[in-house]
Amino acid sequence: MALKVNENGALRSFRHRNFRLIFASNFISNVGSWAQRIAQDWLILELTHSGRDLGLVTGLQFLPSLLLSMYAGSLADRINKRKLLILTNLGAGLTSLILGLLVVTHHVRIWHVFVLALFLGIFGALDAPARQAFTSEIVGKSDLANAVSLNSANFNAGRLIGPGVSGLLIAAFHTGPSFLFNASSYIFVLTSLIVVRESEFFTEDRPKSSAKSSEAIKYVRARPDILAVMIVVFFTGTFGLNFQIYNALMATQIFHKGPAIYGFLGTIIAIGSLSAALLSAKLDTRRGVRFILKFAVFFGLALILASLAPNFILYAAALPIVGMLALTMMISANSYIQGHTDPAIRGRVMGIYLMVFMGGTPFGSPLIGWLCTQIGVRQSIALCGAITAIAPALVFTFMRDRLIAPESVKVDDVLITFYENK
Repeated sequence: MALKVNENGALRSFRHRNFRLIFASNFISNVGSWAQRIAQDWLILELTHSGRDLGLVTGLQFLPSLLLSMYAGSLADRINKRKLLILTNLGAGLTSLILGLLVVTHHVRIWHVFVLALFLGIFGALDAPARQAFTSEIVGKSDLANAVSLNSANFNAGRLIGPGVSGLLIAAFHTGPSFLFNASSYIFVLTSLIVVRESEFFTEDRPKSSAKSSEAIKYVRARPDILAVMIVVFFTGTFGLNFQIYNALMATQIFHKGPAIYGFLGTIIAIGSLSAALLSAKLDTRRGVRFILKFAVFFGLALILASLAPNFILYAAALPIVGMLALTMMISANSYIQGHTDPAIRGRVMGIYLMVFMGGTPFGSPLIGWLCTQIGVRQSIALCGAITAIAPALVFTFMRDRLIAPESVKVDDVLITFYENK
């Protein structure tokens, strides 16, 4: 039976059967992923009591995004995305299962966490560009912006539930069950990817392409609007979106709280993030580059204010606002890049986007962890907020006259213009 959904409403992407299947399974997986994130951070603090090691593990997990995202984008443009996603989710599920078994059998060591975080990052780096580009294939271009907003709502609904569940599990049974729960959640994702109907995919006629990453780099360089968004996303992702470090250290070192409260902080920040995602799905407007830059500045300033919170209640109260500003900016950036890129090169461009978004984390997270031990937790968060706010202001100052998207974004036209300008 076909699901009746308002074709102009906030939930219109649900009229696509494939989207409904993927959305439902991703929700379960998102809850599991957030549960694992909380458990992994807490496990590190249990094993080493070190903010530096917390930053190192986070850096290792995101290092593959720096090294593999562009290759993964080329892969997504060349091969069947559904089959690639099956392989990446199978691999990620196995890494969670291994870590969970090591914990519950009391054999886990810190080097196990390092190695498995790296492998999880490898599968995540290969997965992300294909998953981003896959969205347009299951809903079509007309519903793409709406689907991106709904996927962000899904991700943050998982964030709303997962940290709290994980905090309770850790308090009752330690960290092992959280990893096993995440491993089991991949079963639902794999099942949905197997049963989707490829006959209902939205495929577009594509010009012949070599699928080389160099072609995508030239395309981005020829698009000042996309380049500006990626620069801002780099600074926001590297210095601003480090809540797993900020909340872990604020909860333990500043406010002296336990695992349940730490999980609660992850849940409460998702309240603002989920609100932003639902609002984006409802409005579904085409936000421009200046809108993205403006909200990046607001997010950085809000992060500075949160770092100054004198007590736990005020810090927790600030987190939904911080989360709302951060996700409004990130949803808009993601939708803009996908919606203003030629389908023939979209996978590779999303590979570059994800590389700059997560690729700074291998350097930023250890640096932030080190700064927290040298100048203090609050001071480090405030410094990161300042960098997050200053970067988009500088981008706007130096690129303001080139931030309008061209009417035509065909890859051949853009690259011809690029070579002519050279």
